[in-house]
Amino acid sequence: MIPILDLIALVWFLVCWIGYSEYSRRKAHVRPCLSNTLDLYCRDWMRGMLLRGNRIADTSVVGNLERNGAFFASSCLLILAGLLTAMGYTQEIMEVFGTLPFASSSSRIVWEIRLLVLMLVFVYAFFKFTWSMRMYNFAAVMVGGAPLSDDNKVSPAAREAFAQSSANVCSLAGDAFNLGLRSYYYALGIVTWFVHPVLFIFASSFVVFVLYRREFHSDALVALRSGKVFEEPATRQDEKAEA
Repeated sequence: MIPILDLIALVWFLVCWIGYSEYSRRKAHVRPCLSNTLDLYCRDWMRGMLLRGNRIADTSVVGNLERNGAFFASSCLLILAGLLTAMGYTQEIMEVFGTLPFASSSSRIVWEIRLLVLMLVFVYAFFKFTWSMRMYNFAAVMVGGAPLSDDNKVSPAAREAFAQSSANVCSLAGDAFNLGLRSYYYALGIVTWFVHPVLFIFASSFVVFVLYRREFHSDALVALRSGKVFEEPATRQDEKAEA
């Protein structure tokens, strides 16, 4: 039987994770954030790639992005192996955490559930990182199959469509990588659950706060936005011209 406080903490964690994921996805459509700003740079990158005759630098960048996902995916496997090993030493782990100040006393079943939840988070992260790697593979193929800069048979509209399509693939790969990286943040919050469920509730809330600040109010976002010139709507430009 799971204690009510542990159950509340687990439900709050799921609300924080799923709720913030949905909130950030919807909010990205209406206000500046790291995700939609990087999408703009991806489009510029792919448009510039079509103008270059030598695309070695572009394939190198895609390869570096793919290797980042591979690093985190392999790290997930190592962590999962460690957690599986820890399942066999639950009693010893309980004794270690039991010596910590303010640590709550819980049954073996509750501890195993905590380990299982932590494992599921890293399984989710593994799937996201590997899917990101796969999509970066798609992007590499698209770069290799991109129209040549001196090919006059390809219309400007076809080039723009290709740039948009390849940029969307890169954006989807980046989004999958971002979701996998968020899982590491949430996993750190779950670690506090082994000390006390109340601490887990506060840690889950703090993780959401950190993610929100970095996505929508970070210095990195300001720096990225400052590198783009956002044109004013045509109506306002016309008003200024008439004045």
